[in-house]
Amino acid sequence: MMPSPPDSDTDQKTFRKADPAARRIRMRDFQNRLVERMQAARGGSDVRASQLGVMIGETRWLFDLQQAGEIVAVGAITKVPLTQPWFLGLTNIRGNLISVVDFAHFRGGAVSPIDKEARIVAFAPALSFNAGLLVSRVLGLRNIRDMEQVDDGAGSAEQDGVPALRYVDRDQQVWRLLDLAAVSQDPSFLHVSL
Repeated sequence: MMPSPPDSDTDQKTFRKADPAARRIRMRDFQNRLVERMQAARGGSDVRASQLGVMIGETRWLFDLQQAGEIVAVGAITKVPLTQPWFLGLTNIRGNLISVVDFAHFRGGAVSPIDKEARIVAFAPALSFNAGLLVSRVLGLRNIRDMEQVDDGAGSAEQDGVPALRYVDRDQQVWRLLDLAAVSQDPSFLHVSL
């Protein structure tokens, strides 16, 4: 007796079931490689050249690896009453309560959607500031030595007072270097209550 041919519907169902798991494994591998590269860059002598690239709203930002902490998927965020609309609330990252801020909304932009690509980038422990920024997407490490600094005569200050140097990469994309230490000292950023 010959074995029956495989049922294509069964194969498709098996494939669909395996796809989300495989996707999670690929995402976990990507995040592990990114963490390894961040740690290697932190340990190197040319730390300022390597920055973490992220999208916040429609803007590309660079974070100094000495100031950026853990990167996590957006989990449960507990809202805090009577706070600014850009202050999303508190979340637990490895046993630490972290304030979560929608930085795009803080800067006057639209509310950032929380989808499968959104992440929270926590401030590094060295900054002693238990907060994290909601980012639309993590773009990986970038080398500012491969970019050209933009001098538009306006200096390094953004219109809302958050200092950020601007760079243009080889693809003519504009990046802003965000000083998280300066953000953690900004009075308007610290004033979360209504």
